[in-house]
Amino acid sequence: MAYRCDNCGRRTQYGQTGRHGRGVAGGRWKKRAPKTKRVFRPNLHKYMGVKLCTKCLRKVKNLPVGRRVKSEVRVSAAAAAA
Repeated sequence: MAYRCDNCGRRTQYGQTGRHGRGVAGGRWKKRAPKTKRVFRPNLHKYMGVKLCTKCLRKVKNLPVGRRVKSEVRVSAAAAAA
């Protein structure tokens, strides 16, 4: 199963790691290690059998009770379509 939010589609992203800049006195940092990609993973949680990122989980939790059922149906329908 993919590491992905079922509601918004947020997934693992890749980017450059931070590198050492110039020092306080303008010294030189010798780059001994090779540059590698860093992995940025969304903060996923299981909510009623659906994987949701933290942002979507907060949205679903804060909905009124009457609207919560509709949003869960919409989320589960989106999960079934994927």
